[in-house]
Amino acid sequence: MFSYTKPKFAHLLVAAVFLLSSCNEDLISTEPILDASTDPSGNISQFDMSEIQELTDFSNLRQGDFTGRYLIISKNNQLPSNLAQSVAAAGGEIVKTFPEIGVAVAVARSSDFYGKAGQISEVESVTPDLILKFTSEPEIVTQALSLDNASARRSSGAGAPFEYKTAIFDGFQWAPESIDAPKAWDAGFTGEGVRVAVIDGGFHAAHIDLAPNIDVASSISTVPGFRFNEDTGEFWHGTHVAGIVAASGFGVVGIAPKATIIGVKSLHNGSGAFEWILEGILYAATPQSKGGGGAQIINMSLGATINYRDNWQDPAFRVFFRELQKTYDRATRYAYQNGVTVIASAGNGATNFDEAKELYKIPAHNQHVLSISSTGPTGWVFGNTNFDQPAYYTDYGKSLVSFAAPGGTVGLAIVEGNFSPCTLVGTFRSTTATCAIFDQVFSTVRGTSDGNYNWAQGTSMASPAFAGVAALLMQANGGHLSPAQVNSRLRQSATDLGKPGNDEYYGQGFVNAAKAVGLK
Repeated sequence: MFSYTKPKFAHLLVAAVFLLSSCNEDLISTEPILDASTDPSGNISQFDMSEIQELTDFSNLRQGDFTGRYLIISKNNQLPSNLAQSVAAAGGEIVKTFPEIGVAVAVARSSDFYGKAGQISEVESVTPDLILKFTSEPEIVTQALSLDNASARRSSGAGAPFEYKTAIFDGFQWAPESIDAPKAWDAGFTGEGVRVAVIDGGFHAAHIDLAPNIDVASSISTVPGFRFNEDTGEFWHGTHVAGIVAASGFGVVGIAPKATIIGVKSLHNGSGAFEWILEGILYAATPQSKGGGGAQIINMSLGATINYRDNWQDPAFRVFFRELQKTYDRATRYAYQNGVTVIASAGNGATNFDEAKELYKIPAHNQHVLSISSTGPTGWVFGNTNFDQPAYYTDYGKSLVSFAAPGGTVGLAIVEGNFSPCTLVGTFRSTTATCAIFDQVFSTVRGTSDGNYNWAQGTSMASPAFAGVAALLMQANGGHLSPAQVNSRLRQSATDLGKPGNDEYYGQGFVNAAKAVGLK
């Protein structure tokens, strides 16, 4: 294991907080924010490189850790032919390249590399890479449910034609009904043949509801030292998100229950480097014939908020933000040009981005990304069907939100302070828990076996629900829709709520699966 020292620019990070599917003890969730104001004296151009080496132990990632690696961004989308020699002359070494977007990754071999590398004529900028907390496990959920694998397969008829009504926990799921997904399923639209890349944390590929749909051969990890099916704890954010997209119907049903999942692990325990997510996007968007994942849809239930306008007078921060934004724009534009629809969660800070104009969200604000806000019912277990009610935590604003989808809420607890127990009955199972828990989204988790499930809330849950509808739409059109066509058709079929047209909470509307595939 190498030792390393944090450079001063690490203080640009607020040591904050939870993200997209999480809530803290006060039931309020926030997001990681890059903010230079936390250390007014901090200057990312000042490094003590004498003791810095590349970070190689990723078992205990911390916000603000410098990975020891740099994103080198060329002045155009092509890498200079002599870049390796120029970087070596500056005292560094290129360890990875992304030629499709004109970005390389380098490590320092001398203490003055950072300053010299920025002077290479063909290079626009050199950006130190950081570890950031992008997601967190939900703390409010306390009761996981599990199935005996053998009995679950017998009860749900593994290998039989898909029939969502026999899912063992079908009575625990309100989200599919809220967007008319069962109507689409009854008409034969299940997402079959559509490839959805989920860029997230680890994926429990052996889960009884994910195993039928996950493309293990195409699934990868961009986190050094870990496989795509590894993570920590018993929740596994990526596993929950993947189930919302395409759980196969044994215990629960995904929105696109026959879509193919490509698991791309770019986070570990909710944390990751910008390089890892960047590589995940590029891999997923590259055709299989060229060695990529061959996704038609990418879901990213992750994000970070950058406070850039308040710090625009800081030259170092201005460069850091601008180049990070540009790098991700190149990646999402590459996906768009390859015919891949990119979807991201809007975030859980309960912030109006039309007013907080100093904030920029990666990747939700990047080019060609559809950003999804969250809705959820209040008191569903008591018969309430206000599924399109904006979740109390969701970020919003016309400048941020593209569409809304079901992500769950514990609004009942917020509004009424009601934590009384309720019993919910599925097809074959029942459970008793806090009434408010049932207003969240029920999906697959890692647990202690291959058949565990739990509740969570957040725009992390809304984004994959929207991605599932996009998969149904793709199947209904032979898998040949461009991202612009996907956007247009989902806009035409979504339910226009809030203010007419583009709305702060709903964007272009609340997604509807049945209408998206052409049903009335």
